[in-house]
Amino acid sequence: MTRDVPESAVRAVAEAAARTEQLLASLPGPTARVPEQRDRAAASKNAVRTARHALLRDHAEAVYDRLTEGRALRLRLPDLVAAAAETFPGLVPTDEQMKAEQARPQRAKEGLEIDQGILLGGLLRAPRAGTHLMESMLQPTERALRLLPEFRRTGVVELSSVHLERRGSAAHLTMCRDDCLNAEDNQQVEDMETAVDLALLDPRTHVGVLRGGVMTHPRYQGRRVFSAGINLKSLHAGKISLVDFLLRRELGYIHKLVRGVMVDHEVSWQSPTIEKPWVAAVDTFAIGGGAQLLMVFDRVLAAADSYVSLPAAQEGIVPGAGNFRLGRLTGGRRSRQVVLWGRQIRAAEPDARLLLDEVVEPSELDAAVEVALERLDSPAVLTNRRMLNLAEEPPDAFRAYMAEFALQQSLRLYSEDVIGKVGRFARAGRAR
Repeated sequence: MTRDVPESAVRAVAEAAARTEQLLASLPGPTARVPEQRDRAAASKNAVRTARHALLRDHAEAVYDRLTEGRALRLRLPDLVAAAAETFPGLVPTDEQMKAEQARPQRAKEGLEIDQGILLGGLLRAPRAGTHLMESMLQPTERALRLLPEFRRTGVVELSSVHLERRGSAAHLTMCRDDCLNAEDNQQVEDMETAVDLALLDPRTHVGVLRGGVMTHPRYQGRRVFSAGINLKSLHAGKISLVDFLLRRELGYIHKLVRGVMVDHEVSWQSPTIEKPWVAAVDTFAIGGGAQLLMVFDRVLAAADSYVSLPAAQEGIVPGAGNFRLGRLTGGRRSRQVVLWGRQIRAAEPDARLLLDEVVEPSELDAAVEVALERLDSPAVLTNRRMLNLAEEPPDAFRAYMAEFALQQSLRLYSEDVIGKVGRFARAGRAR
């Protein structure tokens, strides 16, 4: 049944999972449990997670080969998780279980995404499986491939949260969630990956730029904003997904900004990916996930009245691959000030130059963007950015980080402090 994976280990996981499911079904929902019931549920979950971890620690390569038919299939994260649920009963929650879980607010969930984090962390930690999975996530999405003929013909694609337009040889990506200050959720990650794919696949595009659009939010009406980071209201409502947001974001469009999109092309023998240089232009602020984005761009411009912050300790979650990249850019001491202490870095202060290449007056940002796009539109730039990224961010180092991130972020999502913080944020928003 499970070629090269010991039947005894598979059976142990399935039996432990069945016992846990039976116990949870006999208890009230998570928010209605008394302390003794919470303790029993936690102990049972811990037992099955120990079995899952052991299976993946010892047999991750074989599990992945089974799921991908010997790495012949290129499965993206949702398809890989679904295949695992079907092939190895009890290893991860079923699709039916996840649909029921996703319908609940964050505080009322059982935390089934932790089990997905155990699976994906174990697979990423395995060298062959993890490398193959990262390459699979660099493939263009089906949605982008469907939209590519239209974009090549018209140079414009309007998505629900991102506007993409080719001007000359540059692709302009504008984040346009004007109601929530470009706070990211599952939909924006979907739209961003689609837009990045299109810009990379379009032969008439040589360079890309990302900027925030003009806001209708009352506090910033009429102003451009880069990004407010993760949408905490969506997290409180249980609408931020480990697989479709937190992991897809890092292994999908952000990693494509670094490595390019992996697709067969005329000179695949030179490089398996199609890469392009990228510019970011920051208006007002780049908070959280917005700050994470800046760390992968080839040139970062900012308005003099803007600031950057990465308030991970305040939110309680791990700031994506920000911890992986920030120390290289700013040094360990500053990265701890930003991540652990919540330090904001104003564009006008000297330390901002560790994250920002050029700071100009807000009225001059448009012109600075055009100069940057022209300078980066060069074959020599393309080759050298590839070599810089290889030296600064070796794929195996990134894979090892993402393996641990998959587990630790899944645990953070269901920690009491995070649930309490996002609940207070949501209540404050309703009060305003």
